[in-house]
Amino acid sequence: MPRISADTVAEHRANRLRALLDAGREIVATEGAEALTLASLARRVGLSRPSLYEYFRSREELVAAIVSDALPEWADKLEDAVNRASSVPAKIEAYLRTELAIITDGSHGAVVALSAHTLPDSSREQIRAEHERLLAPLVGVFTTAGVQRAQLRAMLVHAMVEATSRMITPGRTEHNEAVIQTLLDQVVHGLDQPIS
Repeated sequence: MPRISADTVAEHRANRLRALLDAGREIVATEGAEALTLASLARRVGLSRPSLYEYFRSREELVAAIVSDALPEWADKLEDAVNRASSVPAKIEAYLRTELAIITDGSHGAVVALSAHTLPDSSREQIRAEHERLLAPLVGVFTTAGVQRAQLRAMLVHAMVEATSRMITPGRTEHNEAVIQTLLDQVVHGLDQPIS
C-alpha cells in the first residue's frame, strides 16, 4: 500500500487534490492553457499517470476541477469584503476593489483561459452557477439599495471592472488609483447630469 502523508487516507487525498489543482493553475499561469495536460501535471507533481487517473479521468475533467475550485474562493472573498463595509457606497467600493484585485493577481487569467476550452455540459453548468455566486454580493447590495434591474446592472458593472483591469499597470500606483476612482465614481454616481 502506498505511504500516505497525512493522518487519514481521506486527508491525504484532499491534500493531494489540493496540490494537483494548485500545480495545474501554476502550469496555466506560467506556460499557458495549452500546456496543461495530464502528462505535464503528473510530471510537475511527481505522480505516475495511473495515479493521476485516480483524481482526473481526462484533461476536460482536470480543467473543470481547476475552474470550479477557483470560483468559490473568489466568491467568498467578494462576499467577505462586502459584509465588512457598512454603507452602500462602501460596499460597492469594497466589491469593486476586491474584484479588481482578483482579476489582476495572475491566477484569474489562467482560469479564464481554461474556461474557454471545451468542457462537458455538466461542468459548464457548475461553472455558470459558481460564476453567478461572484455577482451575488453586488446584486444583493443593489437590491437592498432599491436599484432597478440589480442583476443586469451587476453584470454591466462586472464588465466595467474587467475593462478597468486592462488599464491597471503594475508599479503605477497613482495612475491605477485614478482609474479605480473613476470607475467608482461612475458606478456609484453615474453621470452628474442627465444626457439630453
